[in-house]
Amino acid sequence: MAYRRFRDALAVLSVAWWFVWLIPPLATWARRFEFAQALQFCSFAFVVPALFVAGAPWRRLGIRSRRGGSAIGDLDRSGTVEVPPRIFGAEQGHAVLVAGVFITLAVAWRVAPVVDTVVRHPWLTVLEAASLSVGGVALFRHLIESPPLTPGASRPYRIGISAVVMWVVWIVAYLDGMSRTSWYDVFVHVAGHGPSLAADQQLSAGAIWLVSAAVFLPIVFWNLVQWLQSEDDPDAELYRLVRRERARGFFGTKN
Repeated sequence: MAYRRFRDALAVLSVAWWFVWLIPPLATWARRFEFAQALQFCSFAFVVPALFVAGAPWRRLGIRSRRGGSAIGDLDRSGTVEVPPRIFGAEQGHAVLVAGVFITLAVAWRVAPVVDTVVRHPWLTVLEAASLSVGGVALFRHLIESPPLTPGASRPYRIGISAVVMWVVWIVAYLDGMSRTSWYDVFVHVAGHGPSLAADQQLSAGAIWLVSAAVFLPIVFWNLVQWLQSEDDPDAELYRLVRRERARGFFGTKN
């Protein structure tokens, strides 16, 4: 009961945090300072979706798992996981596709013309929030156990997807933070009023690095530990996974 209440609290917190960044004072700060806008982006893209999926509100929403068994298959009498090849390949490919779409969304909402336009037209923030959060929920659905739904991708895939998404966001933040001039013309810095241009850029990059790491690193290490502690030898399991993908085509692309 306490576990269920904790999950419910996470789901409620995710929705509340989503709305908090759409109203003053946080929404106002996001239109004045680059670092606040970066925190707003991280909330919509990472924090809210991760909390929502961890909260597992699917039964309350009338959503049920369309397939039973474990995350990647069913157990036979000997306790061995039997993975239906077509289902396994489809799930892996779908997870990679969702990750690719999410990365495209995340990068698109960080490019200079888009950020400048969103800050000048606050109503676009709702569109940003909706697209990033929906894309984020679809992504984290493949990375986090969220009963009754289970990630279809194997743990090595979850580790790899989490790392790639985090690295791409880090690269974009690093390029912005290390730039000699601000990417975004919409933020005006006045001496003695708020952080300087350089400080705002560095705070923005640091915020994105910190928040994305806080969200994705636990997923990486949790899946890594669970994988290493599994009954099968991790090296042998990885070797079987690579052999199966090479024979079938990575991400299910070979007929």
